[in-house]
Amino acid sequence: MSFVETYRGTVHQWQVDNVEHFTVAYYFERFQDATAALLHALGLARDAAGTRAITECRVRYLKELRVGDILHIRSGVVAVEDGVLVLGHEVVESASGTVCTTVEQRAHGPAEPDRVAALRGAFTVPPEPPRTAPATASGGTGFIDTSRDTVKPWEVDECGAADWPAQVHRFSAANAHVIAAFGMTPVYMRDQRKGFSTFQFDLRFVGAARVGDLVLVRTGLLHVGSSSIRLVHAMTNAVTGERVATLEQSGVHLDLDARRPAPLPDDMRARARALLVS
Repeated sequence: MSFVETYRGTVHQWQVDNVEHFTVAYYFERFQDATAALLHALGLARDAAGTRAITECRVRYLKELRVGDILHIRSGVVAVEDGVLVLGHEVVESASGTVCTTVEQRAHGPAEPDRVAALRGAFTVPPEPPRTAPATASGGTGFIDTSRDTVKPWEVDECGAADWPAQVHRFSAANAHVIAAFGMTPVYMRDQRKGFSTFQFDLRFVGAARVGDLVLVRTGLLHVGSSSIRLVHAMTNAVTGERVATLEQSGVHLDLDARRPAPLPDDMRARARALLVS
């Protein structure tokens, strides 16, 4: 196999969310480590490593990771397209050897050809599901303000910009606000033993947020099915309006005891569909 191990660790108690599994922001903390290790293995200069080299990141969550689970990440090159590296990561539950998450990234910047060849061909990218272009989520009917705060000094990477976990923590908060708008509130989820479980991320890095910047996330619902929900978030600098990142997120209404998708209550589904953006 043409891959390199880029991370090995465990899921800690404080990294688990209200759905009782590994929080997506902490996945991205691991992805950040794995990406830095892979870019180093590919011979990318250190100042080209980090978030600025990656413009897109697509994640598929295939199997839950829960408290105490051990994991490792193996990484390689999926393809080279017009000078852009398509990178792949597989998150493996180490005890069973099960692949629980796949990541596909697009990276810009020169890499050493021999190293690219050595790490190429490890991954077969799964067939893409039907997808639509991300919505223009900076405004418009149906989009609501879902997160607003400032970037803290401990949230930036070596390039001085808000790192991936910092951005994803805000998107998670935004998700909680938008689903509460149609009745999927924290009280409902606690009382009914239900939650929102993400199965796919399509994340695009457009700009940068730095220490002290006021950032705003606006969110719109794109699709509401029997149990599935798809939404789009846009993070901007709230002062300048400059786009920082966008995230298209797909997930399900989850039964926390059965660990299976559960249909949304009819009244909740109706309220959600009334909030759909065009």
